[in-house]
Parts: sequence; structure tokens; C-alpha cells
Amino acid sequence: MLKLRSAVLNGYVEVAESVGLNPYPLMRVSGIDPATFAATQGWIAAKSVSELLELSASQSGRDDFGIRMSGDRGVSNLGPVGLIAREEPDVRSALGIVLRHMKLHNEAIRLSLTESRGLATIQVLSADGITLGQQSIELVVASIVRILSDFLPDGWLPVSTCFTHAMPADNTRHIQALGPSISFNHEIDGIIIATSDLDAPNRLSNPVLRPYAQEYLGLLAPPENPSTVGQVRDLIATLLPTEHCSATRISHSLGIDRRTLHRRLAQAGESYSSILDSVRKEHARASIERGDHSLTEISTELGFSELSAFSRWFRQQFGSSPKAWSELQLE
Repeated sequence: MLKLRSAVLNGYVEVAESVGLNPYPLMRVSGIDPATFAATQGWIAAKSVSELLELSASQSGRDDFGIRMSGDRGVSNLGPVGLIAREEPDVRSALGIVLRHMKLHNEAIRLSLTESRGLATIQVLSADGITLGQQSIELVVASIVRILSDFLPDGWLPVSTCFTHAMPADNTRHIQALGPSISFNHEIDGIIIATSDLDAPNRLSNPVLRPYAQEYLGLLAPPENPSTVGQVRDLIATLLPTEHCSATRISHSLGIDRRTLHRRLAQAGESYSSILDSVRKEHARASIERGDHSLTEISTELGFSELSAFSRWFRQQFGSSPKAWSELQLE
């Protein structure tokens, strides 16, 4: 069962009462014990939270219930993950912490980052095994906007906010929270921002505190792959969809220079290129077998600037074109 920290429901009681609801019966109907909800470090079933938000929106007649709950959800609402992210030097690094360690706060969602032509897309996806309702999606998307607003200068807004569902009858609060550029009936749920925003300094960061935050992260979430090879694999997998996956960037993230990185990998019988190819092969195989992305989309996710470059690489690795290999798997 997928769970999330009870802090996700911060402000629920106040918002419910403000729209004329008695929150506690609704919580019980949704399978949430108010006593568990009151424990700030407790965990609640994600399915129950999604049902609670949908029920609250329906009972109150407020299609913007999730947006209403997002009002004060800055980086501090992420708990331990937010504590670590706020000390990163730039927005890209801070967002990377949030993306990689979101499961420490919310197991029901996945966040993906892709970059192309000067724009970065942060997409919200439901984790395998759960389908989140409209109110949950709007709450998560609006919360991401609030978190980035904490890192960036006052008055910042995304280039566009996207939702797959239809526009509500009244989207006034959506505009107040997200800005005027909102696209409904879109192909994704998420936001689009300028790539330059990612490279902006994090205005919350305190360089003196960053080493302690990193140490805390190590205690909170020990790396699944503590070896240099494992760490490089994890970083490549995270950075591949962006335009910033390079040996230089990875060595910087590990706190070493490129020469030291190459030496450590060589001692383990690996190189940056061999690990890059390995990660790409794994992701290419999985994406093609799932069949839910076009070859162009897969090419971008794997960090190729052109489909032709991806096709040449794929043929070298698998001995056939992506299309032929895909057809072979279906036989």
C-alpha cells in the first residue's frame, strides 16, 4: 500500500471548514483516523487521501478544493526532504533533491524533469498501482509552483501550468495560485518553466549549513548504490532527460574532479561511457517494451539531441534499428 506523510494534509481542516464542511466525518468515511492525521510524522494511505480530497470537493461543490489547500505549501511542507533541498546552492540542485527523494515524503507520485529548447518540463505522474484524483493532482502541481517560488525571486511564475482534466467552471483561484497561463485538457499534468530558472541561485541556501544537510541526507536515505559506480549510475539515470548529463556535472555532484572520477571508475573496470551506455540500454529496452512512448520521446529521455543519433546508437548496441527490435519483441 502506497503511503504519504500526514503533513500532506496540512491545512485540510481549515480549508474544509472554510467551505462549510465538517472535516472529521469525511476523514472517517475515507478511512483516515483523525488521531493518525494529528500525528505530524505519521503516514496515511495515499488512496484514502485522494478519496478524501475528491469527496471534499464534491460535498462542498468546490472544484478548486486542491488549489485552496496549496496556499501555504512551500518547501518547508516537504519535511526532511525540504530541509535538505533548501540548502542546495541553485534551483537545479534543490529540485534534484526533491525529485530523487520524493518517496521519503510521498510514495504515490513520481516527478520527472525534461529539458528542450530552453524550456524545462516538470511532470507529475502517479506511481504504479494508484490513480490520483483531480484534486490530488492539482494540489501536487500547485505545491511544486509554491516550492519553486520559495527558491526563486519574488513574483516568479511558471511559463505554463498544464492539467489533463477539463477546465472547472470557475478557475479564479487557479489563476491566483498559478498565474494566467494555464492549459487544461493538456497531455500532461505539470509545469513548464524556463531552463534559466533551474540555473538561478537558490535564495534560501546557506553555504555553511549545506554540509550538515548532506550528512543528514546520508542518514535519512543511505544511497542504494554506495559505490562510485552505483552513484554514477543513479546520477546518470536522474540527469539523462536533461541537457546536463556529463562527466563534469557528475564529478561535481560527487564532490570530486573528473580525473578522480575516471580513476575510480577505471579501478572498478568501468568508465563514464560504459555506464552511460548501460543505463541507456536499460531504459531504452524498458521504454520500448512498455510501448507508451514514441521513439522520438525515448530519444529525448535518453539524452539524444536527434532521433537519428539515437537510432545509430541503438543499432550499435542491439544490432538492429529501434523499430525492427520493437517488432521482434512483439512476435
